[in-house]
Amino acid sequence: MRNKTYDHITNEELLSRYYHDRDNKWLGILLPRFTLLLFGVCMKYLKNEEDAKDSVQQVFLKVINDLPKYEVTNFPSWIYMVAKNNCLMRLRDKKMNYDEWKENLVIEQEPEKKQEHLAKEAMLIKLQEKVAMLKPEQQQCIRYFYLEKKSYQQIAEITGFTQSQVKSYLQNGKRNLEIMMSESENKNPSNGR
Repeated sequence: MRNKTYDHITNEELLSRYYHDRDNKWLGILLPRFTLLLFGVCMKYLKNEEDAKDSVQQVFLKVINDLPKYEVTNFPSWIYMVAKNNCLMRLRDKKMNYDEWKENLVIEQEPEKKQEHLAKEAMLIKLQEKVAMLKPEQQQCIRYFYLEKKSYQQIAEITGFTQSQVKSYLQNGKRNLEIMMSESENKNPSNGR
């Protein structure tokens, strides 16, 4: 269960506090905020829920081990690349769909495909940042419903919320995400519209 005491602290501030005193407590607050992003990245590459969950845990361990070696300034982009590289190495190691992987790599080098791919990656990072801005109850319900594919009843049992609260948190969370993403897109119309 997430500690609500630190919800008001930004990702940048948590990272700064970690670099200041090297206390993993700050990473313990920061990393869960990126579970949705990492799971999405891992599912994109690994196409298997269990492998994706395992990979997210590997990424968390890698961040804990590697972060002291670097002065990371853009944590969402950095952790995204860590996850992507972890998945690609996992695919190579298992030789899973190796030919398909190589084919996707070639496709990504085509200018129009590469631009589309980069836009999707940027949108995933932005989405994760916006999820971290939701109220904790909304974040929790969204994570259980969309990532872990839990039913309203299962979420209610896990969280102690009523099913109508779960439904409300999901609807409000989804609506708030849509509003924040729309506002973000309107402030930064770099998509050529």
